[in-house]
Amino acid sequence: MNLWKKKLSRLVAAVVFVGGAFISVPAAQAMSDTGWGVAASAISGLIAYKSSLSMMLDVGNNAAYQQQSLWQDIKANGTDRNARDVQVVDGVMARLTQPDVFVLPADALPFSWHVNDDPLFNAACYPTDFIAVNRGLVRILDDENEIAAVLGHEMTHGLAHHSAEVYAKTMATYYGLSLLNMATGVMDWQQLMKLTVYSSSKLFTLPTEYEADAGGFRIMARAGFNPGGGAAAMARMGAYLREQSENFLEYQDPDEKKKENYNDHPDTELREARLMEQLTAYSAGHVTVKDRKTVCIDGVPFLEGAFTAEDYDNTAESAYLYAGELGRLFHDYASPVGWALDAAGDWEHAKAPLLTAAVRQQNLKAELVRLVTAAYAGEAATGARQKLEEAEAKERAELAAAYDKAANATASQTKRMRENSDRYSDAGDAEKARLMIDRALASPNLDDHAETLGIKGRALAVAGDFAGGLACADAACEEDPANVYNFLNRADIYWMQGDRLAAIGSATQGVAVDERNATARLMRAMLYDEEGDQANALADYRAFYDLAPKAAERIPDEYLKEIDADAYDKVVKARADAEKAAAEARKKEKEENTAGTSKDTKENTGKDGTKAKTVL
Repeated sequence: MNLWKKKLSRLVAAVVFVGGAFISVPAAQAMSDTGWGVAASAISGLIAYKSSLSMMLDVGNNAAYQQQSLWQDIKANGTDRNARDVQVVDGVMARLTQPDVFVLPADALPFSWHVNDDPLFNAACYPTDFIAVNRGLVRILDDENEIAAVLGHEMTHGLAHHSAEVYAKTMATYYGLSLLNMATGVMDWQQLMKLTVYSSSKLFTLPTEYEADAGGFRIMARAGFNPGGGAAAMARMGAYLREQSENFLEYQDPDEKKKENYNDHPDTELREARLMEQLTAYSAGHVTVKDRKTVCIDGVPFLEGAFTAEDYDNTAESAYLYAGELGRLFHDYASPVGWALDAAGDWEHAKAPLLTAAVRQQNLKAELVRLVTAAYAGEAATGARQKLEEAEAKERAELAAAYDKAANATASQTKRMRENSDRYSDAGDAEKARLMIDRALASPNLDDHAETLGIKGRALAVAGDFAGGLACADAACEEDPANVYNFLNRADIYWMQGDRLAAIGSATQGVAVDERNATARLMRAMLYDEEGDQANALADYRAFYDLAPKAAERIPDEYLKEIDADAYDKVVKARADAEKAAAEARKKEKEENTAGTSKDTKENTGKDGTKAKTVL
């Protein structure tokens, strides 16, 4: 059981330490030899890369930090109070996170998400597989297929550990260039920082955006969404940022792509074109869109995008959604039979509601039958279907290999799964706690079966299954009676159930196993206190203080005062100082927000061309 919560400030401190470590290195006159300087630069960069990557991967696989990511988003951006926004995102993510849609690596957390109250058009994936979705994005896209493409994009960032990789490569670049600069003196530090940022944006982040677009397409298509949603989302985003947004944080100059900049995202129209190319391949090469308007089958115009929006030209957006439904049908059926083209009356298909309506309204059934029949008839000559099947077989093989790797998690990975399950139970998230502990139990390389079984008991109890939880906990205690935490997990289940006497009994068994275990002493002290047994509570709190004097703040004031009056005074003072600092921080933040709102209002009313980039 995990009674000790790690603070995110440790992560911040670690990042600051890594970022600031170089500053303390003295100028290296000894590196006057340029050859040695280059070699040292490469070694420094490699060390920085490995250490930074290891740190970020560790952070990303910690459920406590994932919870911190959520709290950070809520603190910074609030929570969307529109139930429909939340319902749409929850529904999309529920489909995207089905087990057969993607493979969760053994060193990753299950996805978590939150719809915040930020009106900007944006979404972002944290290293912890937490996805922050701005309400502005949900409102502006307003189509589940386009939203699915964006969220699939963010999921790909998480699955591929893009944040960790980019951070590590950026740190390696900074360290390497810094050491080389000390040897050669070719640039000043301001130039060095600019070069590092530019290199990171163009060489590291930019490629991951293309990879995330491609991965997002595959995820959302496997989940059953319209595969044209990605290109449609790019078209909608481009139109919004160019023509509609009045917020200076979103506005994008159409000529910006002609200028040198530090942007770490590809040009929107280029992303749109790439996603359409992926859709064409997905359709066995049959479906294309000409001039962002005309949907073609084997190059023959069939249908044009409809201009239906009131405040912007959505022709390209609708063309891509039509193309997506056509692509889905060509992908899913190896012959025209699955299209139900021979049915009497108007043509309709459950997988193509938009196309069904357009064909009916424009009387295009005969043309659809002609073009689709001809397309399939020509596949033997072009090899289009064979190419698609080969690509699909390769993708299935890659997925199978990924599933196999995840199922055979290493001993260290199963240990982290167990720890993360415990952290999810601490946070009351029974679903993720069960998911993580079941993954650990399923691995043939499980490092500690008994303790894992006990932690599964906690997860079941958090879900309300106390009988199942106690059965697991009893089995864990019987299998390994030398592990104090097996007894503490069972005690916690009794505690959740409201049976404090049974909880005290199990905790006492844990103390008997290890009298110097601080967690056991603290847990039993808390139970005695709740039971009103102050004498025994004081004895255990005293034992806890002896074992962990630096954790004195965990002891209630009335007990700590009696155990160590000086420690009590220090805790009270520290608490007051913290409350004062927090109040001052809130006051400062309020003043800055007020000033910022005033500044934003002035800048938004002027047309000065100020620009900022989205994280999407």
